[in-house]
Amino acid sequence: MTAATTVPKDHRALRFLTAGSVDDGKSTLIGRLLYDSRAILADQLDTLEKKAAGAPIDLSLLTDGLEAEREQGITIDVAYRYFATKQRKFIIADAPGHEQYTRNMVTAAAGSDAAVVLVDITKLDISAKPLVLLAQTRRHALLAHLLRVPSIVFAVNKLDAVDNPGEAFAAVRTALRDFAQQAGIAIAEIIPVSALRGDNVTQPLDADWYDGPSLLQLLESLPPTQERKEGDLLIPVQYVAREGEGTGNQPRTLWGRIAHGRVKAGDQVQLFPSRQVATVAQVRLAGDVVDGAEAGQSAGIVLDRQLDVSRGDWISTPQTVHETQRFSATLAWLDTEPAIVGRKYLVRHGNRWVQARISSIESKLDIHTLEEHEAHELAVNEMGHVFIETQQPLPIEAYESNRIGGSLIIVDPASNRTSGALLVKQAA
Repeated sequence: MTAATTVPKDHRALRFLTAGSVDDGKSTLIGRLLYDSRAILADQLDTLEKKAAGAPIDLSLLTDGLEAEREQGITIDVAYRYFATKQRKFIIADAPGHEQYTRNMVTAAAGSDAAVVLVDITKLDISAKPLVLLAQTRRHALLAHLLRVPSIVFAVNKLDAVDNPGEAFAAVRTALRDFAQQAGIAIAEIIPVSALRGDNVTQPLDADWYDGPSLLQLLESLPPTQERKEGDLLIPVQYVAREGEGTGNQPRTLWGRIAHGRVKAGDQVQLFPSRQVATVAQVRLAGDVVDGAEAGQSAGIVLDRQLDVSRGDWISTPQTVHETQRFSATLAWLDTEPAIVGRKYLVRHGNRWVQARISSIESKLDIHTLEEHEAHELAVNEMGHVFIETQQPLPIEAYESNRIGGSLIIVDPASNRTSGALLVKQAA
């Protein structure tokens, strides 16, 4: 189940998040990575040392920046940090572990290349047969898997606090492998660490019971997300820019991040929802005219004629977009108000907002047994299989084939709260 460590084919920055339950040591682990890789500014280090007043530095303060986070000792919002080694650049998202802030974890996971799910070994009954993992560990791993985070790593933390770390790690590793096999999760690696002491974080662990890579060595080798560059084009229009002064025939550039495929000058494209067809006159990257662009790049498209295009529209290869108003999806519910059949919500697909309703809830997932059970509503942090009906047609794709075309968020129109994340299975 454990994948072999490979060298990445390119040097793009790796976007990864840390996840897991409350107090598993996520913020401390990131602080340790920053501290040991010398990615802390001198004034930051000086401030931490003054606060420590001779005691060991609290590395979690490097990411827990909100006043409420420091007062309560928990992570509330996603904190992003950047650092680099000689081999690679990294963008870290420190996701909150508390169930109340699961929606923030989902936000961070949606754009990540990897997820490091921490497991606090001191919270587990090592002698139990079978060993039971924490609910939030299972939930975050399942969410990362459902959100198609390419590489999922389990970091077994606080091994410095147990009497026999080798046997304890082996027991937890077995439980994680059993859970992953049952859930269909492909594990990139299971790594023992001590974030507080720095064991196996940036330097390999000197122990006869472990001969694998350190966490940093593994992260340097993980591949970035590979968007589908071949086949049909799909671009959600994010922004329409007009050049020059005045109105009329001024050329307009349609900007958006290419979801999949390639585009070049001379290609025919079709707009959705208008269904009009045009030819690409120019392709631009960062304002410069280029020969073409591909999936993963934010490109500007100039058409050969003026058409009514606005934010929320889609650009595609002609006759490849199949719109629908009804589809099945996995719903991760994040709101304290339960998901109810028939209630109207707003959904966002790409950059387009439409009204929608949950037409049926087929089942919900028991995160402990991974079994599907009959359900009529979904409570906060529950996941289930649902059918959605939208007021207007949308160019829906299966999330399995494309993360942009196959994902939507649900918003409560009364409170404007982000209520859920939809991962499309198929059009009904």
